[in-house]
Amino acid sequence: MPAQGVAIKRIDHVRFLVGNARQSAYFYRNAFGFEVLAYAGLETRERAEASYVLRQGEITFVVVSPLQGDHPDNARLAIHGDGVQDIAFEVEDVTEAFQEALARGATAASPPSVREDELGMFESASIRVYGDTTHSFVNRDRYHGVFAPGFKPLDPGRYNPRTFRPVGLTSIDHVVANVEEGKMQEWVRFYEEVMGFSLLAHFDDKDISTEYTALMSKVVQDGPGRIKLPINEPAAGRRRSQIEEFLRFYGGPGVQHIALATDDILASVRALRDNDVSFLKVPPAYYEMLPGRVGPIAEDVGELAELGILVDRDEEGYLLQIFTKPVEDRPTLFFEIIERHGARSFGKGNFKALFEAIEREQERRGTL
Repeated sequence: MPAQGVAIKRIDHVRFLVGNARQSAYFYRNAFGFEVLAYAGLETRERAEASYVLRQGEITFVVVSPLQGDHPDNARLAIHGDGVQDIAFEVEDVTEAFQEALARGATAASPPSVREDELGMFESASIRVYGDTTHSFVNRDRYHGVFAPGFKPLDPGRYNPRTFRPVGLTSIDHVVANVEEGKMQEWVRFYEEVMGFSLLAHFDDKDISTEYTALMSKVVQDGPGRIKLPINEPAAGRRRSQIEEFLRFYGGPGVQHIALATDDILASVRALRDNDVSFLKVPPAYYEMLPGRVGPIAEDVGELAELGILVDRDEEGYLLQIFTKPVEDRPTLFFEIIERHGARSFGKGNFKALFEAIEREQERRGTL
C-alpha cells in the first residue's frame, strides 16, 4: 500500500462527553476563556443530547451530555466520568478517508453520513482508536452554518458578554493518550500504518522516571507536522505511576491531556490564574538551576518562577510550558499551556520536575 495514509488537513474539533454540558460550557468559558458559539438541544429539537460549541483562536471544543436515561453513552460516563470522546480531523473527502483507513486496518465506529439543513451539508464518519476513543473525519466545505446541522447560534442572553475574558490560547499543540502497559507500540503502528503518521520522538523509562514511578512515551505526527499525538504507557516502578492512576480512575485508555498553544504564556497564565485555574507547582530550586540548563531566553526568570512556568531547550530553540491540575474530581484529564520559540520537542528536561510535582498531588490523593 502507498505510505501516505489518510490525508488530514487539521484537527477540526475535540468532542468531550460530560455529565452536564451546560455546566461544562460555563466552566470552559469562565475558566479557560472560550467563547460559547452554538448550541444543540431540546430548544433546537434535538431530543437525544445537549451540545455546546466553544471556540478560542483555532481551537474548537464540543461538550456533549445525554438527555435520556437510555442514551448509549450513559454507560461510558459511568465508567470514565467526563473526558474526551472524539478527536475529529478535517479531510477533503470523508468517504475516501474512511475507506482508506478501513483498508489499512482501522475498525469502523460510524459509516459516512451526510446531515443537511437549510445552511448546507455536513459529512462525517468515524473510526475506533485506543479504548473507546474515536477519530472522526469531517468535511464542512458545503456547510455554511455556525458548526453543523442541528446547531444554532447561542442565545445572546445565555451569558453576560461583560464577563467574557479570553486568555490568548491560539491552537491545539498536541493531544496525549495514556494506554495500557505493552500497548504503546501497537498504537504507534496503528498511526503509522493506518493514518500515515511518522515517529517524531521516543522517551523511555530512563528519560521519564523518578524515585517512584516511570513511564514510556512515543510521539507520532502527520506528514506536515500539524498534528502531534504522544502516546504513553506505564513502566515498572516502586509506586503506582501517574499513567496507572489515570487508567484506574478513567477505567481504561484515553486522552490524558491536551496542550494548548499561546503566543504569550505569561499573559495567558496570569489570566487563567485570575480565572481560578489551578496549576502544578515545582520547587524554587528548579529556577535556580534554570539559566545554566537552558541558556539565554527572552523571558524574566523571576516572572517564570512566580507563575510556575517551566522552560526547556532543544537544538532548534526553546519552549515554555505549564500544566494544570486535573479539571475534575477524578485525576484524569488536564491541560498544558505551551509557547514555542523554535523548539519542536516536548520538554524532556522538565520531565523529572513535572512528574515529581504530579507525585506530590498523587500523595495528597492517596494514590501514589
